Amino acid sequence: MTSLMTSIEQTQALVALPFIWPIRVYWEDTDAGGVVYHASYLRFLERARSEWLRHLGCSQQRLQEHEDAVFVVRAMQLEFRRPARLDDVLEVDVVPTAMRAASLLLRQQIRRDGEPLLDATVKVACVSASGFRPRAVPTGLAERLKQQ
Repeated sequence: MTSLMTSIEQTQALVALPFIWPIRVYWEDTDAGGVVYHASYLRFLERARSEWLRHLGCSQQRLQEHEDAVFVVRAMQLEFRRPARLDDVLEVDVVPTAMRAASLLLRQQIRRDGEPLLDATVKVACVSASGFRPRAVPTGLAERLKQQ
């Protein structure tokens, strides 16, 4: 995780409870053998991050339209532990661990019945929707993250 965190003196550590989003594995998520295709995990992680933002009152559409802000994945580290399979019900969590002026560091995990299947560290950058230039995390969202 430290390889994704730079300039630690400018980083605010966050302590938050995990946001958990359930996802069922469908045929489209698997390979011919019924095992989840590795790229499908990225979609699961993205869906959970989107729902986490919505849970915080900051849907991506609202951020784009009212704040001229979008989050883009800047870096990601994945550790695949065990495979998921067709019809599994998974839990995907999101835990913000650090915030800088224009980025967030998130820990995510995908589990089945409490068993970890994938660990992820994700750095998302906040950029302007109109020009894709770095910009500060919107004030309202930053305040909610600090209060978690």
